[in-house]
Amino acid sequence: MSNLLANSRPDETTADDESAKSRKRQWGAERRSEPLAIVHPEPSRRKIILGRVGILVTVLAWVGYVVTTVLRALVNDPTAGFRFRAEAVSYVVVVTFLTFSALMYLLARQGALNRFREHRRVPRGELDRHFVDYDKAVTVLVPSYAEEPQVVRATLWSAALQEFPDLSVVLLLDDPPFPADPQDQERLQATRELAAGINRALHEPASRLNAASDSFNLRASKGKAAGGLPALIAEYEYAADWIEAMAETERVDDHVDEFFVDLVLMGLARELRLVLTALHAAQAQGTEPEVPRMRELYARLTWIFNARVSTFERKKYASLSHEANKAMNLNAYLSLMGHRWRSEHTADGTVLRPSTVPAGDDLIVEDSTYVLTLDADSLLLRDYCLRLVHFLESPGNERVAVTQTPYSSFRGAPTRIERVAGATTDLQHVQHQGMTRYGSTFWVGANAVIRKVALEDIVEVSAEGGFEVRTYIQDRTVIEDTESSVDLGREGWELVNYPERLSYSATPPDFGSLVVQRRRWANGGLLILPKLWDTIRHRRGTDQAMRSREIMLRVNYMASITWASFGLLFLLAYPYDSRLLSPLVFAAALPYFLAMGSDLRESGHRFSDIFRIYGFNLVLMPVNLAGVMKSLQQAVTGDKIPFARTPKVKDRTAAPAIYVLAPYAIVAFSLFTVWRDAMQQNWTNAAFAAFNAVMAAYAIRAYIGLRNSVVDIWLGVLNWLYIKPKQAAPAAPSIVPKTPEEVNWEGILYYGDRRLNRDLRGGKDRRKRAGTR
Repeated sequence: MSNLLANSRPDETTADDESAKSRKRQWGAERRSEPLAIVHPEPSRRKIILGRVGILVTVLAWVGYVVTTVLRALVNDPTAGFRFRAEAVSYVVVVTFLTFSALMYLLARQGALNRFREHRRVPRGELDRHFVDYDKAVTVLVPSYAEEPQVVRATLWSAALQEFPDLSVVLLLDDPPFPADPQDQERLQATRELAAGINRALHEPASRLNAASDSFNLRASKGKAAGGLPALIAEYEYAADWIEAMAETERVDDHVDEFFVDLVLMGLARELRLVLTALHAAQAQGTEPEVPRMRELYARLTWIFNARVSTFERKKYASLSHEANKAMNLNAYLSLMGHRWRSEHTADGTVLRPSTVPAGDDLIVEDSTYVLTLDADSLLLRDYCLRLVHFLESPGNERVAVTQTPYSSFRGAPTRIERVAGATTDLQHVQHQGMTRYGSTFWVGANAVIRKVALEDIVEVSAEGGFEVRTYIQDRTVIEDTESSVDLGREGWELVNYPERLSYSATPPDFGSLVVQRRRWANGGLLILPKLWDTIRHRRGTDQAMRSREIMLRVNYMASITWASFGLLFLLAYPYDSRLLSPLVFAAALPYFLAMGSDLRESGHRFSDIFRIYGFNLVLMPVNLAGVMKSLQQAVTGDKIPFARTPKVKDRTAAPAIYVLAPYAIVAFSLFTVWRDAMQQNWTNAAFAAFNAVMAAYAIRAYIGLRNSVVDIWLGVLNWLYIKPKQAAPAAPSIVPKTPEEVNWEGILYYGDRRLNRDLRGGKDRRKRAGTR
């Protein structure tokens, strides 16, 4: 137990801890801290029927609007001018796209309801039987850049305590290996020490439980296993006590820490206590499980504590890509798996070369059948690995490349914006579950179990600086998981969302960090659409031809942010003719909002959050538009958009001034529209504008904050006024120094004449840039 206590968080209080403690819970923050059930409740027949009715009403209302309002207005007034006709066409286009997105929400939701109704959980005994003699491995890859050590620590522990026979966890640390800032050095060193600390903590229970399992198996092989129930009970008591002791040493500073203790640690301890209840009952009844079942129960204990945790830093090696994004961080390690590598020092740094003659200091990167990718701010529940790998190995799933449980939000959010952003996350969980019903699953990215052989089918091999670069996960866009989903689909692989809640991920706690996340989410979908069209053509005429529902859901997923943002902008900004307005437009949208409210309530939120989410989306509209424009910029220029990671810090992140000012402009323009439409007695438009003004004003007050607005705008002005001093360009390298003692002979032999190669100096600059985000 001493190793466990040595690996617990130190007693000293850090500045971040003080900040977390001093932050007060906002009015309107989430009061509920209990997580949702792992297994979705079975929807009633009434709910499924109402969902079908909602789809039908949406379609009929849209058709009725086009026929009875737009077409009738054009037919009844053939002399209508060009302006009215243009308004009619543009308004129908906007309403059609928005109605299409609402219809896709209802369709995906209907698919989710049917999946939840049909899902039957695999009994625990079947899982134990399947894995008791299992010989395949899972490698958990946790990409991390500039994360707080305590955040990474919780993620690594949630992965290490997975109940799986052969599990290795690798922290892919992407920080610059030699930072100049003392605080960065301290954080980096603390993160590097996490793996060794977890291994030390696991050593004692792993040694004891492995020995107990081996001893039982030996007795069983000799036919002497009878009467071994008291020993099995003692080992389960020990394991449960160990987990509970660890939970007691944990410091709980926020709702994420509370989740880690209550669901990850104590959830596992409760599972072990449940087994103990059964074993004690068997003992009281004078019986015991059969020998094969007791063998499985012993094996389960060893699975919990046998994980191996390590750290890998690609930026220590000049032969690996240093592109500043998560995809290439994953690709660098994937390309090394299954081989031995020899380190060699060159003038450009340390490079890795294949080792043909084994040596003691070789870097051995073990291969595995499955790879589990896990974001450094995500947490897994205890049997995530076990259930998802069992699903992949079930009959009929041989062509499933990726399975995941779309992440849910941590409950008990202390800020209003985190609570509402978490609500949208929980809505997305339902949507992704429903998309699987129609074969339109997308890899979400925060967590997934991947069949490694599927990645080999989509790998692209190139050369960079004379070294082979293998790209499994495309980094052309900042939503690499979406593009990889299309790549896998083109090769005939499937993706499936497992219909349970087994993973959770952090939600940005303030407007500044949310801007970074949502701008990234809005960027890239348009660029991937041509790949989708190519996949449709490639699979046409085969038994894997894409159906219309799959195509519509995929297009909506990748492009809806574009048309929804521009559509809402048109509705806000342009004074459409009142003859184009109709209650049927409201009727077409009503099933969508009612279904969303029902889903929110089912996810533990409030029905009234539909209005809060509307205001939330209003203030994020400029952010989404900026992401869309970045996609168009990349399409025109061909330049990659830098990968901006969502800040995961305890302190508030300042938002760019433009994204703070834009919501105020929306309020001001909406009020102007109210006045203008009231003067023209266009009361429907005036009511819509007034509603937008109220919702946007509420969102500014609730999610951005008046004081924070002033601070962020002032910082934006200062950043605009500040001009960074220009640095002198580095002198061209010379191969004729003054004295022989100054000759960089290694550099000359490695590079040759660098005056003839502009890319070499650029390569060093590129690697230097890769160290920053």
